[in-house]
Amino acid sequence: MDKEAESLRPGTVIKRHRLSTRVWHWVNFVTLIVMFMSGLMIFNAHPRLYWGQYGANPDPAWLEIGQRNGEGYLRIGEASVNTTGVLGVWTNDQGQRQAWAFAGWITIPSGYSLAEGRRWHLAFAWILGFGLLFYMLWSLANRHIARDLHIRKREWRPSHIWRDIRAHAKLRFDTGEPGTYNILQKFSYIGVIFIALPLMVLTGLTMSPQMDAGWGFLLDLFGGRQSARSIHFITCWALVAFFFVHIAMVILAGPLNELRSIITGRYRLPDRGETEERA
Repeated sequence: MDKEAESLRPGTVIKRHRLSTRVWHWVNFVTLIVMFMSGLMIFNAHPRLYWGQYGANPDPAWLEIGQRNGEGYLRIGEASVNTTGVLGVWTNDQGQRQAWAFAGWITIPSGYSLAEGRRWHLAFAWILGFGLLFYMLWSLANRHIARDLHIRKREWRPSHIWRDIRAHAKLRFDTGEPGTYNILQKFSYIGVIFIALPLMVLTGLTMSPQMDAGWGFLLDLFGGRQSARSIHFITCWALVAFFFVHIAMVILAGPLNELRSIITGRYRLPDRGETEERA
């Protein structure tokens, strides 16, 4: 057995995540939670979304969260569902009924304050934007993108993608060779790093009147400030969905080992049997 094969034997502890990846991961974890919760407070000030250049009064909202006759509702297009106790109308810990779109326990601040919500949101937006820029540049410099995230020709084959989908459905995961991601991981990470997060930053800038004055092309790019707000909201919930899928995959793949790898960078290669036992 050569040295390389021996180094990949089950039980071997390898270096899996670079320091830059680990730092950016945890900074993003805190940043996105704060921005999500403060963003919901901002949404509470006007819980409706529009498409087009105008919004608000001239155009009908395509999404609305509110209350009618003491009952909460979520309306998307013509479809409406009762959401009393969850959205629109809910009861706080003092037993008082509130008529905000999102409950105080999931917003920052927990009491209604548009100004405070904006301060939290914009403060952490700087961390998100510059953190993303730094991570992209650093990943180009250390060839993390070219080496780990680049999708090779054979990986584009439908049979290869389908095989990976089937493996995930059966809860059979890769044994974790150093610096390798399967095709579904590459699709998801590329989607988050190069599509979702930049989209959040750019649509956020589009909603700023000051940025519109200097970068008017953003309004044309996203079809107006109200359309940018809708895209911002949809992308936000796409990131929330990614977060829960990501957590589920960590738990199914072995939480202690996976958590250690993203904290210390060290990962213990599991036995093939360990992954099959979870199927």
